[in-house]
Amino acid sequence: MNVAIIGSGFSGTGLAIQLKRSGEESFVVLERENTLGGTWRDNHYPGAACDVQSHLYSYSFKPKPDWSRVYARQPEILQYLRDCATSEGIVEHMRFDSEVLEAAWIEESNEWLISTTNGDYAARVLVSASGHLSDPKYPDIAGIEDFAGAKFHSARWDHDTALDGKRVGVIGTGASAIQIVPEVAKVAGNLTVFQRSAPYVVPRLDREYTAGERNMFARLPHTAQKLRRDLFWASEARFPQRRGIESFISRVERLALDHLANQIADPVLRAKLTPDYAVGCKRVLISNQYFPTFLRENVELETRGIDHITENAVVMADGTRHELDVLIVSTGFEASDLPIARRIRGRDGLLLADHWADGEQAYACSTVNGFPNLFIMNGPNSGLGAGSIIFVIESQIDYILGALDYLGRNGYTRIEVRQEAETEFAAMLDRKAQGTVWLDGGCKSWYVDQRNGRLSVIWPDFMSRFRDSNGVFRPEAYEVRALAGSAV
Repeated sequence: MNVAIIGSGFSGTGLAIQLKRSGEESFVVLERENTLGGTWRDNHYPGAACDVQSHLYSYSFKPKPDWSRVYARQPEILQYLRDCATSEGIVEHMRFDSEVLEAAWIEESNEWLISTTNGDYAARVLVSASGHLSDPKYPDIAGIEDFAGAKFHSARWDHDTALDGKRVGVIGTGASAIQIVPEVAKVAGNLTVFQRSAPYVVPRLDREYTAGERNMFARLPHTAQKLRRDLFWASEARFPQRRGIESFISRVERLALDHLANQIADPVLRAKLTPDYAVGCKRVLISNQYFPTFLRENVELETRGIDHITENAVVMADGTRHELDVLIVSTGFEASDLPIARRIRGRDGLLLADHWADGEQAYACSTVNGFPNLFIMNGPNSGLGAGSIIFVIESQIDYILGALDYLGRNGYTRIEVRQEAETEFAAMLDRKAQGTVWLDGGCKSWYVDQRNGRLSVIWPDFMSRFRDSNGVFRPEAYEVRALAGSAV
């Protein structure tokens, strides 16, 4: 087999589609669940929706003219991804219920041997497309395991647990939580939101597309393409906020704080909901319902800091107890310590997680010295603080296809990035990261690796420069060879 892809979200499915279109048939997509979908399969909590506009959060090579609204909701996004896979003949290449247990590089044969829960595979090239948002992260809070009521992560929502009339707690105030909180408040008897740091929230300019607009996008595809371009460049225009340029920061800060002031008149509550760090240090969120939820009589915002959790309560630093029936954890994902790295072994049996013990890095955000014929999608420095991750995914697809084409045209069976190229690339990213709000904005976020203080998740530049740097394969950074040959 030529290519094995781990994961069937937007990255894995998109790469599979483009492989198929290029004429490649010798590939599989290994998926640990029983259906495709990645993040949009797993995150089916109440209110789940995208915070990037629909026409930008979709493949440029698979446009959907009939998006129902500006910001699509989870079921529609998941159905779009399934429709893409079905119409392009990708489902037949997918192997479901096939969790990767270990992938080991075999130097003698220049291939990867992959063990899964549903059989073994050998592939010339391995692509990890498991992504940043695939494995939920639980907070390190004493006693959280002891909670005896219903408890689940927002990315593993338990629809069998009835919330009606219950005492519910939500830990976290990030992108998922601000969608969950307004929905849970409608049915819970009491809802307590445990906030460590307040998010910046701006208005959500959402609406349904009219039948006329959907008709226009279908009959005149260039109108949808223009909308996509406009949305992209509007996102690009927000990057200077992350560089700490005062005029840009003050503009979005004013928008967010005015939004808060317009919705919360009580000065005490407003102070609790006011961030104490630079805007953009964490992802700026969009919602029209989040702040007003705290005006409901059955909702409480708790900011005193959690000390520990008992079998039936969350106990604050000052001893205050909040007795709960249900605890919902919405504290993000293992983004800077990718779990798949604990299952990939490169040259000499080196575990990728051990190689990255002091922090993650990759050349062109996709290849790692010591791990031949391995490409990583949505890995180190491929995340975005603003904008559509689909743009990054398509850039990485182009990079991988370029590398595969280069190998095929020249008869090479092995490719590995040179250590000096990877080191220089990482140093370049460190230089770009200096002076950004992610490092200097006064917040603690999952964008920064706490092991080394490096910005290891986010791309610290414009999206367009991501494609320039990481969307075109450049062979000079690599050592290549044929199976029986010597290094080139």
